Amino acid sequence: MTGPDTVTVLDITSDICPMTFVRTRLALDRLGPGDVLEVRLRGPEPLRNVSANAVALGHALLETTALADGVTRLRIRRC
Repeated sequence: MTGPDTVTVLDITSDICPMTFVRTRLALDRLGPGDVLEVRLRGPEPLRNVSANAVALGHALLETTALADGVTRLRIRRC
């Protein structure tokens, strides 16, 4: 069950485009409004595509954090 404080983690660090956003969109579609999806990805192309497409679909990009291991963490609130 999800709620306004629910955070779901999706690791797509081993996926390549366009599967990075396909998997992200499917995960967002399963969430309720206000829930947060934490996406872990690797590389500039997935970062650009996932961020831009999430915003284009009306979701809120809350945070982008580069981690020490080369992974980027995005936090997206489903609107």
